[in-house]
Amino acid sequence: MGMPLELCTMIVTKGKEKRVEGNTFILEKDGYRLYPLDVPIEVRRTKQGETSGQAIVKKLELTNEKTLLTYELIALNSIN
Repeated sequence: MGMPLELCTMIVTKGKEKRVEGNTFILEKDGYRLYPLDVPIEVRRTKQGETSGQAIVKKLELTNEKTLLTYELIALNSIN
C-alpha cells in the first residue's frame, strides 16, 4: 500500500508558524511533506502570495500523517 507524499520547494505558513527562539520557527502541516534540508527556500504566507523571506529547513519530522517542520529564517523581505 502506498503512502501519499508531497515534495515542497517553498514553505507556505498560512500564519500558523510558531517562534521557538530568535529566528527559529516550527510549523505543523497536514500530510507527509518533504522539504530540502540546509538549502535556502522561499517562505510565503499563502501559496499565491509574495515571498516574505527565505529560510533554511533544519529539521523535518513525519509522524501520524503530519509533518513538523523546524526552520531558521535567514532573510526577511520588507513589507513597505
